[in-house]
Formats: sequence, structure tokens, C-alpha cells
Amino acid sequence: MQEKSLETIELELAILIRRTTSVTTNKKIWNLDRSAYLLLRRIAMKGAVGVKVLAEEFQLDISTVSRQAAVLEQKGYLFKIPDPVDGRAYSFQITEVGTKELNEHMQSRLERIAGLIQDWPDDECEVFGELLKKFNQALLK
Repeated sequence: MQEKSLETIELELAILIRRTTSVTTNKKIWNLDRSAYLLLRRIAMKGAVGVKVLAEEFQLDISTVSRQAAVLEQKGYLFKIPDPVDGRAYSFQITEVGTKELNEHMQSRLERIAGLIQDWPDDECEVFGELLKKFNQALLK
């Protein structure tokens, strides 16, 4: 890889992260923070799950995920399902309120992104999505 390409990627990633953080922390636009959104989206997509699995998937400490999930439970977005075998263990499931909040938040995000790339050809949007996915998967290695 050419040094210039690597420097461009590094700089553009830094700018992307900064601008994304700036936009998504605007409480007038977004109701969920990044961690809440990702936890709710994961549970909505794949079903009930325990904190240990969530911690592994998001590469976080169990205590961090437990704290984040507890906040979502207090807001009524998640509820606990006791483990029938181990009375101390439980999984989290998304509530109707959580699903509604997630869907509204996701729709706002999709509209924002659509507005940013509205002039892009469909093939560029597809390639961009696939490259972002490939890059995110590389981060797990």
C-alpha cells in the first residue's frame, strides 16, 4: 500500500469519527447514545441475549455492558428473562417501548445518511457500505 493512501485513510477516519461523534451527540436530533443504540439494535436483530455474549460481541467489559443494559432497563427499553437453569443468570429482551424508540432513532439516522449521500450513484453507495463492513470486520481480528 502506498504511504499516501494510508495517510489519506488515517486522516479521513479521524475526521469521520470526530464528525460522527459531533452529530450523534446532538440530543435535539438523537434520543439514544451510541452504546444504547447498538445494544438495542443487536437485541432487536438477533433476540434475547446475556451480558456476557454482548460484552464479547462489542469487545467490552461485562461490567460496562451490565451498566449500559441496566440504564436501558430503567428506561423501559429492555427487560430481563431469568435463566431457567441458573437462577443468577438472565438475558435481556427488547420491550415494545424499546422497539419503538429504536425504530424512530434508526429512521432518523437513515434519513440523515440518505441526505448526505443522495447525489451518490447506487453502485458507489453499495461499494461504500461493503468497504465499511469489511473495515469493521478487520477491526475484530
